[in-house]
Amino acid sequence: MSQDEHNNDKSQPPVPAPPKWTSLPTVDFSTLQHKTIGQILIETERISEKQLAEALNLQKEEEHLRKLGEVLIEKEYVSEEDMLRALATQLDLPYYDRLPLNDIDPALVDAIPIQFCRDNRILPIARDDFNVTVVVSDPLNIYPLDDLRLILSTNINMIVSPPTVIENSINRVFERANDASQKVLDELNVGEVGAAEDLEETRDLLESSDDEKPIIRLVNSILARAVKERASDIHIEPLENEVLVRFRIDGMLQDKTSIPRRHAGSLASRIKIIGKLNIAEKRVPQDGRISIKVAGKDIDVRLSVLPVSFGERVVMRLLDKSAGGKRLDQMGLDLAMYDSFCELVEQKHGIVLVTGPTGSGKSTLLYAALMHINTTDINILTIEDPVEYQVSGIGQIEVKDKVGMTFASGLRAILRQDPDVIMIGEIRDSETAKIAVQASITGHLVLSTVHTNDTASTVTRFLDFGVQPFQLSSAVLGIVATRLLRTLCTNCREAYTPSEEELEILGVTRDQLKGKTIYRAGPGCDKCFGIGYHGRVGVYELLVFDDDIRTLILKTQDSKSIKKLAVQKGMVTLRDSAFRKVIDGLTSLEEAIRKTQVDDVEMDGGLEKG
Repeated sequence: MSQDEHNNDKSQPPVPAPPKWTSLPTVDFSTLQHKTIGQILIETERISEKQLAEALNLQKEEEHLRKLGEVLIEKEYVSEEDMLRALATQLDLPYYDRLPLNDIDPALVDAIPIQFCRDNRILPIARDDFNVTVVVSDPLNIYPLDDLRLILSTNINMIVSPPTVIENSINRVFERANDASQKVLDELNVGEVGAAEDLEETRDLLESSDDEKPIIRLVNSILARAVKERASDIHIEPLENEVLVRFRIDGMLQDKTSIPRRHAGSLASRIKIIGKLNIAEKRVPQDGRISIKVAGKDIDVRLSVLPVSFGERVVMRLLDKSAGGKRLDQMGLDLAMYDSFCELVEQKHGIVLVTGPTGSGKSTLLYAALMHINTTDINILTIEDPVEYQVSGIGQIEVKDKVGMTFASGLRAILRQDPDVIMIGEIRDSETAKIAVQASITGHLVLSTVHTNDTASTVTRFLDFGVQPFQLSSAVLGIVATRLLRTLCTNCREAYTPSEEELEILGVTRDQLKGKTIYRAGPGCDKCFGIGYHGRVGVYELLVFDDDIRTLILKTQDSKSIKKLAVQKGMVTLRDSAFRKVIDGLTSLEEAIRKTQVDDVEMDGGLEKG
């Protein structure tokens, strides 16, 4: 039946068009309907006749007959989306590259388990008086549609979308269906508060049931919302008249919701229960760990509870274990700095240090370095607090102060395990610093982090630890300072012409910016949750210890003198690295200035000295 005949058939109502769908990209291949998949792909110029013939011959030669589409995808003649688009055309079904998620009513999935939708890549997206419209990724699989007819007691109409689009839509719709913070708060005002049940570690929080007690669903909704909005930390802060919930997103704290003060104790108790902490002890700080799953992602939560004036302050750091670590070439190092850093971490002995404040990407850079050098012929051992990423082929030890497993004691034990490379999560005391230096001098490569503001001040920090200048100058190969800058949302960022004052700050002329576009943060959109920024990028300062730097360290302990010499020798400072991201259109000038500071030694030269 053609689309016109379908619309004129009074016994079969037309497929309902959800609001605003008319603006979405659809495909009109009406002239290709009822043709074979091969013909459709040829006429839409996705494959050639030669490629089709080759795929058909291969299909005939195989013992078990496979679908033509599987053969074409395996040969990489077409993408999965191209094949799905052609199939939708052949079956006279609408095809959508994307879906208007904000227009999908979450009530449509009230009676449907999320796992059913995920397993079958199927999702109800619109309803009228006669039908429910369902998006599918495999229109030939009719069995889930039969199940939906029984569950929803209605007729089903289909549209087709790629599997990745449907998977994302499932997560977003179920998140909205379960983002019940206000609803739960209303229930808390009239219902009984309970917090005695434990959280199943393997269950997805988006599968929360209405039968669960309100406080449980409140905690689940806070965690699910934090993961959805890419928060790195959740802050739950009891104040005099309320409990404030804030998320740290891309390094910035943002207020998210307010909970009545009378629920502070129940909220803290529930979180302590799932973190396996002592709920009766409210006088001393406690630390714990929670493993959860949200939208199919395995999330590791580091929990800290601290007694304050109006109750217990809770901070949860979220780590997406399913994301894994980044490769070194994905860290945002420019080409020259990347080559220099690779050369440092490929040495057989010495110390490479990464420095910066909390949350500046130090550990991520170290993991990337470990994965870069991780081969079967070297023994890599780490001592960390805590182990943030599991890396195959590397022995990782977690600090446990309660049983005496400190950085220093763990490092001594590691040295008896015949290591080639040692990674120390953080050098925070004199004992660990001295053992690390000694290990590097005796033939080991040591990678570690330290909390200082820039590369040169790290030298002073180690001298304060009691490391002798001659030991430091001979042991350290190089120091990297790192910061994370928020990147502009590409969906709403605004191009503009910088003023002369801004050009002077950047250290470039207007002629040097020809062909470049400078952007500032836009008004915000759905993609960036109204912030104007989405994601972060690293900026770096690399101080390589050459003979001149080592000689200066032996003569002086002044960090400014060391930095001045390094800049004269071509070191790119953190601020200059940040300005280059501005010129590349990745971030704003305001963000670059906010996250980096300028020193006296940097004031002359701007970007040109790099």
